[in-house]
Amino acid sequence: MRITGLFLLLIVLFSCSEKEPKKVEKTVLDFSRQYERAFAYLDNEKPDSAFAEFENIKNMAIDAKDSLNAANCLIQMAVTVWEIGDYLTSQELSLEANNYLDTNNVNHAVYLSFNYNNLGNVTDELKDHQRAVLFYDRAIHYSQDSLDTKVFLNNKAKTLSNMGEEKKALNIYKYILAGESKDEKDYARALTNYASQRNKSDINYNALADLEKALAIRTRQEDKWGINSSLAHLAHYYENRNTDSALYYAQKRYDVAIDLNSVDDRLDALQQLISYSPAVKSKAYFNDYKELSDSIQLVRSKAKNQFALIRYEVEKNKADNLKLQNEVNDKKYRITMQHILTWAIVAVFTLLAVFSLFWYKRRKQRLLLETNNRIKASQLKTSRKVHDVVANGLYRVMTEIENREDIDREGILDRLESMYEKSRDISYEVQEAPSAEKQEFHESLGELLRSYVTESRQVIMAGNEAKMWDSISEVIKIEVEHVLQELMVNMRKHSQADRVVVRFERLENRLNIYYNDNGVGLPHKFIKGNGLNSTGNRMENINGDIKFVSEIGKGLKVHISIPIF
Repeated sequence: MRITGLFLLLIVLFSCSEKEPKKVEKTVLDFSRQYERAFAYLDNEKPDSAFAEFENIKNMAIDAKDSLNAANCLIQMAVTVWEIGDYLTSQELSLEANNYLDTNNVNHAVYLSFNYNNLGNVTDELKDHQRAVLFYDRAIHYSQDSLDTKVFLNNKAKTLSNMGEEKKALNIYKYILAGESKDEKDYARALTNYASQRNKSDINYNALADLEKALAIRTRQEDKWGINSSLAHLAHYYENRNTDSALYYAQKRYDVAIDLNSVDDRLDALQQLISYSPAVKSKAYFNDYKELSDSIQLVRSKAKNQFALIRYEVEKNKADNLKLQNEVNDKKYRITMQHILTWAIVAVFTLLAVFSLFWYKRRKQRLLLETNNRIKASQLKTSRKVHDVVANGLYRVMTEIENREDIDREGILDRLESMYEKSRDISYEVQEAPSAEKQEFHESLGELLRSYVTESRQVIMAGNEAKMWDSISEVIKIEVEHVLQELMVNMRKHSQADRVVVRFERLENRLNIYYNDNGVGLPHKFIKGNGLNSTGNRMENINGDIKFVSEIGKGLKVHISIPIF
């Protein structure tokens, strides 16, 4: 992530009442303008406005999933409330900041070090010194700058001294002082702390020279915060040695604290003045101390309440905005769902309309096709009737006339009249009315076959008896008659046969008919005409089977097999 304009506020405690001014470090961050406003409020001593600005930046960072900026803002807020003495809130904010920092990310190390240092400061103020030391150790662990490390070590040593661990504290100060540093301010601070700590435990050590040396360096550097610290240590040094000197340094420190506008240092200086001054003067200092202390407590109480109210208002606004956003999202969702439902209904009706149109067209095509098929079937049926009844009947009459010398004029006329009636019935699609005196089937079938007998052609029948056709349906009889008529017509036209044998056989549930002639047979590339094709169709209609066996010059054999029940 690219970071622009980050300000990292470092506030650390040194020894006793020693403080340094706010240390601001610029890095890169996306919220540079907001940070500039926040730090401008701090510079103008408006911590409540700064706190509110940091809270807003934090919330924006959280929304943007920017954990580093969220942690930085929480650290700044923790330091701000620490300054007014709200240690519990500061501790809470620092612990919250840790939730946004990754201990395995090198880029987060500097934030972790300063956050743990703040936790050490506030925890030490809450008198939990052992835990404060643990927090300082973590700050030292994550520190990436030697000067920062010395600051954290200094704070740890101060806490150890408060715990009575004088030797450990002195060793840390000695370590800091032994380190190579070209910065005189850093050296003066280390020398002051070392001298004050050693003075507590080493009765043979005279700390005055080192304390005065450190003060001289700080005066030359115009380091007012450092001068304030040195004056406090010198006043403490003379406390049991020379009351006038202790009072002198305490008075000077009080003036410097007023110049720095540091109320905590003013209170500490007033405590020293109360202790070192005569009774009359001490009482006046005490009144000043009480008035200033009450004023500070009131201001800080108001500030604590103000910061709590700011957090409450920010969280409330955030909750209200979230609620409003949810309401907007719900409204958008409902509108979207309505649109989806509307379009879904339109799509369904469109699909139904398309499907209905498609179904209508398909149905219309199907009905048209069925109608055409019925017409074709009717035409085919009519054609077959014309062929079977009229054409074959006429051919039969022609054959009788041709082959008989004694022509039965009345019989022929009756047949022609019958064919006329039948053809008219076909044209009007009238079913043939059953004759009152219907001829037996075996007799009519015999007449049909014998009509093809000539002087040069024999037609021999076997098995065509009345009992042969008992219980056989009229449909089968009609189809058999038409098939045999087709075979006889085909024989008359093409076979040149002079001998035809037709044998009927009834075997179990099947009727077998054997046709045999001694004609020329069928050629190799013989193509069935309409007549022979119709024989196959007729057999299919009654589930029968017809087989043609032929050799050129050896006649034609036909086997017909029909199931009967």
